[in-house]
Amino acid sequence: MLRYAAGQVAKFVLLMLAVSLVTFALVSASPVDPAQANVGQAALASMGDAKRAQVASYWGSDLPFHERYLNWLAAALHGDFGTSLRFNAPVADVIATRAGNTLALMAVAWVVGGVLGFALGVAAGVRRGSRLDAAVKGYCYLLASTPVFWLALVLLVVFSVQLGWFPMGFSAPIGVASSDVTLADALHHMALPAITLSVTGVANIALHTREKTIDVMESDYVRFARTRGESTWGIVLRHGLRNLAMPAITLQFASISEIFGGSVLVEQVFSYPGLGQAAVTAGLGGDAALLAGIAVLSAALVFGGNLVANLLYGVVDPRIALRRGKLSAHAANETAEGGAL
Repeated sequence: MLRYAAGQVAKFVLLMLAVSLVTFALVSASPVDPAQANVGQAALASMGDAKRAQVASYWGSDLPFHERYLNWLAAALHGDFGTSLRFNAPVADVIATRAGNTLALMAVAWVVGGVLGFALGVAAGVRRGSRLDAAVKGYCYLLASTPVFWLALVLLVVFSVQLGWFPMGFSAPIGVASSDVTLADALHHMALPAITLSVTGVANIALHTREKTIDVMESDYVRFARTRGESTWGIVLRHGLRNLAMPAITLQFASISEIFGGSVLVEQVFSYPGLGQAAVTAGLGGDAALLAGIAVLSAALVFGGNLVANLLYGVVDPRIALRRGKLSAHAANETAEGGAL
């Protein structure tokens, strides 16, 4: 267990370094000039050489890539992720301000999408070959091939513009102070973005649960339960759910990366002030420090979700944990033998 924990910590550190390095490399290779993007081409052209050099120094575009990254990394190791020049505030403060909106949006979509996908998958698997099964599969295949941003635009036009049931965007009413925003206002503004993310996250869980349900319903213990006179849904409730719930939960934890990726597009469409919208703003403005901070946080969330999924797989099937232990012991033995030689 200690060896496995040490391996996961090493993977996490290497992942954080790789994500931050790639982020800075992409910003450096981008054709976007931070000074021109944020000051304006006309204003930059009217400046003198000294003023341009001052602006370039302010945005860090006068330093080579490796110096900027090493300076940021040295400060990040001490807990300072730099200053977001786009928002004129420390990166940690910008992330803290917007992380709540994104995490709340992701949590609602994660729970609703998982529950709905699990229910549809069980219903389709139990009624295999029926009209319900065909409808669920068609619904899932359609969602799997639908771009998230296009679906968000359609829902925005229908439910906000035409029907007027939901606000056009933002996380609070326009012109209202943050201290005066009620929970009902926040939920009303979050509803449509959360519905969009929930709907798109259903397909994978539903299709996987459907296949698992079919396997369970064709198993020997289900056949034995049928011979005892148990009803179909009684079998599902007494015997099936225990075998179906844990694989669906592990798959749901592994889908955090998809939900976060979808939230970036959804937040942009609905002008929802979260980490996704901040990442787009930072990318268009060449704000490397903010973009690196958001990338590191998102990678940590994805890593945590995958780690929980891997641990739950071991709970579902103890043979996986046993196999990991044997592989770790075998690797340790080979290392010891190599050292002895």
